[in-house]
Amino acid sequence: QHRGNTMTDSNKTNTSRRGFLTKAGIGGVGSAALLAGMNQSVAAQGTDPIVIGAPLPMTGGVAADGIEFKRGLEMAVEEINAVGGILGRPLELVVEDTESKGDDVIGSAGRRLVDRSNASALIAGYNLGSGAALPGVAADASVVYMHADTLVAHNELIRSDPETYYGSFQYDPAEIYYGTGYLKFMRELIDSGKFTPANNKIAVITGPIAYSINIANAIREDAAAYGFEVSLFESVQAPTSEWGPTLAKLRADPPGMIAVTHFFPQDQAQFMLQFMNDPMDSLVYMQYGASLTAFRDIAGEASEGVLYATVIGALQDEIGQKFSTDYIARFGENASPNGGGQTYSALHAYAIAAALAGGAGAPYEEEQNRKVADRLRALIYRSPMGTMRIDPETQSAYCYPAQTNDPSLGMPHIFSQIESQTETGQIVSPAPYDVAAFELPSWFKS
Repeated sequence: QHRGNTMTDSNKTNTSRRGFLTKAGIGGVGSAALLAGMNQSVAAQGTDPIVIGAPLPMTGGVAADGIEFKRGLEMAVEEINAVGGILGRPLELVVEDTESKGDDVIGSAGRRLVDRSNASALIAGYNLGSGAALPGVAADASVVYMHADTLVAHNELIRSDPETYYGSFQYDPAEIYYGTGYLKFMRELIDSGKFTPANNKIAVITGPIAYSINIANAIREDAAAYGFEVSLFESVQAPTSEWGPTLAKLRADPPGMIAVTHFFPQDQAQFMLQFMNDPMDSLVYMQYGASLTAFRDIAGEASEGVLYATVIGALQDEIGQKFSTDYIARFGENASPNGGGQTYSALHAYAIAAALAGGAGAPYEEEQNRKVADRLRALIYRSPMGTMRIDPETQSAYCYPAQTNDPSLGMPHIFSQIESQTETGQIVSPAPYDVAAFELPSWFKS
């Protein structure tokens, strides 16, 4: 249910919210305009293209995301080149398929981009695997690598050897904030009277990927502190299309809440289709995958009412909405700005940092690439996904509100609810980015 138009206290809040969002970025200089200004004020460095290497999962189980990551990079390349590239040098995008596989394939893709394509930087969304393969490639070649693996393993790697991994940046927060963030969100929903669960039980369903497991473990470990009981902790394989055994366990002891941290959108869609054959009075939360168009396309009406969260998603403010509108106009109604916006934002941030550093470095040009990395580490960039500001200790983006109370200094951990299968979910938390109120899903019988 969207907020109305009469001037209530809520609307006064929204007015001030719009003012904040305007001051946070839309009223300032956009990244393309900033690059254009720098390009005009500095002599061109030449016309040789700067190669942006993109190791992306273009085939396999997470190819739906890989396609969006490629689209986001293509859109950013077009925009940056339209204003003169980086100090007069155009960008050229080269993609290598990581095949939704592990470290060997991912690392090989990265090495081809450096050694064959002469990539000055590696920019990705997320890849599967341990998260260590591409930082290793970047360190060996002394290039900048930006990714959204959303793994605490990245933070640990940087802490273990910041000198070696100076060029690796996780441009979103780690997944460690998802578990406690979910519990906190549910507690606030209940305490505010917006949701009254049948009981305090949470059923947790995870998958085989470290990202999913870490989130599930955090929910299980911290549930009691928030007044919840984990009544089921189930692990499934990927891909999973038959949810009968898991649903049978859920129906034998119906929980008030179900948290699915297994994030493959096609698997989540099958869960909802089979859940809706005999739904329970359980509030369903799904990790990340439900934010993608592919989930709604497969699940259809069964997607409506589902909650999902992401620490990097397109906001529904002036900046985010403009990006989403432009993105869909460029790539079609089935395109997913939540995916493409990740790499789009990363490449714009890289371009600004490289321009500020006096140009992009080639592979093995460590001195120049360190300058670019230094500029990235100090950059505060307001993207369509929120504010990208790097924690120098972990070289991951700060999370709002978990790490900072200032929404202009952290990337928001946003919770959304799908109202219609034809539209992306509406953000219901946190302020000031919320645009809709939580609604009890239609499958609830009472």
